[in-house]
Amino acid sequence: MAEKEAEAVLTDEQLKQLVAEADTGGRKPTGMVAKLILFTALAWSLFQLWIASPLPYSLGILVLNDTESRSVHLAFAMFLAYLAYPAFKSSPRAYVPPLDWVLALAGVFCASYLFVFYSELSTRPGQPTTLDLVASVAGIVLLLEAARRALGLPMVILAVIFIGYIFLGPYMPDLIAHKGASLGKGMSHLWLSTEGVFGVALGVSSGFIFLFVLFGALLETAGAGNYFIKSAISLLGHLRGGPAKAAVVASACTGLISGSSIANVVTTGTFTIPLMKRVGYRPDKAAAVEVAASVDGQIMPPVMGAAAFLMVEYVGIPYTQVLKHAILPALISYIALFYIVHLEAMKADIRGIPHVHEATLSQRMISFLMTVSGMVILAGIVYYGFGWLKDVFGDASIYIVGVVMMAAYIGLLKFGTRYPELHMDDPDTPIDHLPDAGPTLKSGLHFLLPVVVLIWNLMVEELSPALSAFWATVFLMFILVTQRPMIAFFRQHGDLGAAARQGFQDLLDGLVTGARNMIGIGIATAAAGIIVGTVTLTGIGLVMSELVELISGGNLMIMLCLVAVICLILGMGLPTTANYIVVSTLMAPVVVELGAQSGLLVPLIAVHLFVFYFGLMADVTPPVGLASYAAAGIARCDPIKVGVTAFGYSIRTAILPFMFIFNTQLLLIGIDSLGHLFLTVSTAIIANLLFAAATQGWFMTRNRWWEAVVLLLVTFTLFRPGFWMDIIQPPYDKLPPTKIMEVVEKAPDGAGLRVWIEGEDINGKKVAKGVLLPLGVQAPALQRLNAMGLSLMASGDQVDILGVKFGSRAAKLGIEQGFVITALEVPTERPDKEWFFIPAFLLLGLVVAVQLRRARVIAANELKPAS
Repeated sequence: MAEKEAEAVLTDEQLKQLVAEADTGGRKPTGMVAKLILFTALAWSLFQLWIASPLPYSLGILVLNDTESRSVHLAFAMFLAYLAYPAFKSSPRAYVPPLDWVLALAGVFCASYLFVFYSELSTRPGQPTTLDLVASVAGIVLLLEAARRALGLPMVILAVIFIGYIFLGPYMPDLIAHKGASLGKGMSHLWLSTEGVFGVALGVSSGFIFLFVLFGALLETAGAGNYFIKSAISLLGHLRGGPAKAAVVASACTGLISGSSIANVVTTGTFTIPLMKRVGYRPDKAAAVEVAASVDGQIMPPVMGAAAFLMVEYVGIPYTQVLKHAILPALISYIALFYIVHLEAMKADIRGIPHVHEATLSQRMISFLMTVSGMVILAGIVYYGFGWLKDVFGDASIYIVGVVMMAAYIGLLKFGTRYPELHMDDPDTPIDHLPDAGPTLKSGLHFLLPVVVLIWNLMVEELSPALSAFWATVFLMFILVTQRPMIAFFRQHGDLGAAARQGFQDLLDGLVTGARNMIGIGIATAAAGIIVGTVTLTGIGLVMSELVELISGGNLMIMLCLVAVICLILGMGLPTTANYIVVSTLMAPVVVELGAQSGLLVPLIAVHLFVFYFGLMADVTPPVGLASYAAAGIARCDPIKVGVTAFGYSIRTAILPFMFIFNTQLLLIGIDSLGHLFLTVSTAIIANLLFAAATQGWFMTRNRWWEAVVLLLVTFTLFRPGFWMDIIQPPYDKLPPTKIMEVVEKAPDGAGLRVWIEGEDINGKKVAKGVLLPLGVQAPALQRLNAMGLSLMASGDQVDILGVKFGSRAAKLGIEQGFVITALEVPTERPDKEWFFIPAFLLLGLVVAVQLRRARVIAANELKPAS
């Protein structure tokens, strides 16, 4: 073990190199080449800001359509990938070899082929010339090589398998065989259309993801990352196991601005992991806490990494709705991790670090409440005050809001200069006392303003994600340029000119870092487009459904577990973005289709979050999880051991998808009152805490086996009370299809109607499944059905589907003309399922009473003098 730990020790330089290898490229050339990379990255950031801004349309200059933007986006990514990422571990890092220059320029030509020849290609779709085919084949090969360098072999192997499947379809086993495709058809589909590489995934990367990654990079450059870490340490460091609790909160906050779990680990872990070890956490547990917290940063709204923006396109709902559905699972997952850290501290009797000026409990509570209430009051003033301005002044309110935000920025910056500046601490220097929380929090409140602008634009102005990120980034760029000279002015020390120059240097560094952080994501979304294109060309999605159905034997739980395992396997070695594209393309339709056949009718967002959560385990799961390797390097321990421990901590995240797929109230769907919301949120939090206590073996004291079983039973009941009610009384009553007009007419706003259909699809395959029809606002039955795109006709005891509008909600649900409605299902009149919370809490009370009594006996025995 000692030898393993010695091998795992990484220096600070090696840690930086690990992050660079994974996120920004490990090559560090000098001279003109370094300047070329810098200016190319800068040009990429400026290009993305330009196409996101209103300026091209206002000035009528460089107006690009989506396909052209995607082409230029990939050209930048390919060029930088070959210059920044060396081919092999033995390849030079200090300069770019001649072959890489050739590959980089060839990559730019192939990637920009759609931009350069856009007009010609639009006149001959599906009829590629020799040059088209050469550019396509070369482009695919160069993209795969760039993916190998930036993402590793797993992504390349997966893409090659799918490309092989396109051309070798007739030679495949009968279960997965298809008629195959010619070279021209295959390459046209993958490279010359928007169905493959230049499809939705790359469009989301170009349109949304880049701006949010750039926003995070600029915020980090401004000093927000250090501010979040220091604030969390000062607030929580004095608690039992405080540094670990601070790591959880700091990683959650840093996750908002970091698009990479590995960078998140190194940013916060460099400081928090040594602190955790110092107060008594085992090295592998300290590293595992940081890994679990950092990876979960990607599920925390309002940014949620890159996958949230892909969900917008794949699910077809607004970005704000994605955030709404994702917020509760993310919060309860972090709260449960916070509790796991507390349990570990209890088991090891780990204490916190005292403050410099130790305050009484009442003083701490007053200070904390004043800080929190101050932020709440400020948020309330911003929300309701700005809302009132919008109602009164309409479109002019944006200018008033701009003036208010500018005044708030100057005021908070001046207010922060009353307190000491925050500097990065040396993680190897012992910390005997913590800084006071008040001054630490107050010194950087202006960092929250760009986040306020982002959320305001998304939630209140209801701008697109791209435009919201654009205005938030512009405001952040202003902060980067001005904060240093203004701080120097308010503090009355330092050279204003030097501070201003450093501000512009910070802006340049942030723009370059944001672009370099995007290289891997741009390549990943393009390479994942190969898999998406293969699915649309060959219909392998249907084959996957049949395969999973065959293996699972039609059992719903086995099917879900199988999908989860497949997502986990696909995730090993893939970045989260690429993993989500792959699993949502391959596995989400499987869950929808097989679930519908078994009566599991859930909104599409629940299915996509299900596969997304298991894709997240990629950075944790040994033996590939890079986040575990990074944390192990800091903690100086075995990375496999860290991965196993971190996976154990992450089980609390892995059970959530199974819960919200059956109880969509956890995604805030079907909540009809404030009381219902409070009950759902509170019981979900308690359930995840109890799950953590059961799996960690400690609640009030060490668990006995039967207590752990009872805690798991209570957890299940709080998460899914409907399971027990369904045993007593079925949740739905079946009605004849002829009553459909009456049911649709009476259904309230936003209701969904469960409908069972049968028929043959366009491929001649027999279909028998359930669908959940969204009925929208209350209206006459015909109007509601027309809004869904359905035309019906009663025929005896059944209802025929006469027509389905192309692109309608009904068509997206897989309903086709000629199908027959065989039954309707409406909710049964029965007691609320929440009544089962009462016996669950009584059982919990029994465990609490037994454990408290045992804990008192243990404490009394420890106090007895030794005989």
